[in-house]
Amino acid sequence: MSPPPKPTSPKATTSPGKVSSPGSTGKKSPTPAASSPPSQDPSADPSTANILPAQHWTDQPLPGADDHDDDNDSSLGDDATSSTASLTSSIMAYRTVHGRTYHSDRVTDAQYWTPNDESHIEASDIIHHCITLCHDGALFKAPLSDDMENAIDVGCGTGIWAIDFADRFPNCQVIGTDISPIQPSWVPTNLKFEMDDATLPWTFPENHFDYIHMRYLFGSIPDWNSLLENAYKSCKPGGYVESYEPSCVFRSDDGTLLEGSPLDEWGKVFVAAGKKFGRPFDIVGDGVTVQDAFRNAGFEEITEWEFKCPIGAWPQDKKLKEIGAYALAGISQDIEGWILFVWSQVMGWSKEEVTVFVAHLRRQLRDTNTKVHVYTLMRSVYGRKPLTVT
Repeated sequence: MSPPPKPTSPKATTSPGKVSSPGSTGKKSPTPAASSPPSQDPSADPSTANILPAQHWTDQPLPGADDHDDDNDSSLGDDATSSTASLTSSIMAYRTVHGRTYHSDRVTDAQYWTPNDESHIEASDIIHHCITLCHDGALFKAPLSDDMENAIDVGCGTGIWAIDFADRFPNCQVIGTDISPIQPSWVPTNLKFEMDDATLPWTFPENHFDYIHMRYLFGSIPDWNSLLENAYKSCKPGGYVESYEPSCVFRSDDGTLLEGSPLDEWGKVFVAAGKKFGRPFDIVGDGVTVQDAFRNAGFEEITEWEFKCPIGAWPQDKKLKEIGAYALAGISQDIEGWILFVWSQVMGWSKEEVTVFVAHLRRQLRDTNTKVHVYTLMRSVYGRKPLTVT
């Protein structure tokens, strides 16, 4: 039997050309009869017409007791555990959704969809390590100069990228912004964190930053054109803005991802949810074209970099196997946290229905080390603000 196909090596392209979706060449096997979805309500929201309802999963037998690992289980064991620095204490009253905490409504009415508690902080830091491996250890793709003066990480999350960047450029003043004050207090002297909502008009000085970094904002931005316009204004002439986003859809090039399976439904639900609450998740693929937002804002030398990131340790290539293992660990660390808000608050599932789906999803994720060869697309887009602004 021939080995499964490997994810392709990353390649960069320069706008206006577009990178074709590698997933478009993969074929999915038909759904087994036992997994056929119940008939859909014709009056249902058309955006959810191709999604299996919650009842489909509650009607299925749950995975066996041996498959019920807690969300802290990972394919890497102790090596995947990322220690998180002590968190900044906050007087903010976090929202609670089914026992998980999210950013405070007192800060902003932005609807960011992942928790800000310890379990998800751990998951986010593992994903940061995975992304760094995808970049061969680099923190960015833009051709930055060592003499930068000011940089900002918009939507910095746990602050781990901003900390690494500030260490890399000790003479550059770095700001990290987020709507949750979960960043550590012990950081490089050239770094500070501020609470700020990137979806509101920016209050930073115009022509100020040499580099503006944005990552994992999918599902939180209602208007990408407005976001890039704000970034353009705040960027120095000759400076760079970079956006790094993953696809919310899992793909397979060899038919091992079955139609209607939990990993297949994952992407469908995220896409539908983005349409329902006006913050698209399908930033990579057939959804929002970030490159167009860069172009509309006025950037030049727009460059795109795309990478097939495996989920699970199924690739034969040693580097890709390690990347896939960390990607799987980052998801497995907090499966519930990745989907709870979207499935319950946007799609209307009960906590019990989400829990059942998580059990089925966890069982299939265990197969990504062997027989389910899935990946997700990672895409970086960066552009340069012209030296002469008209």
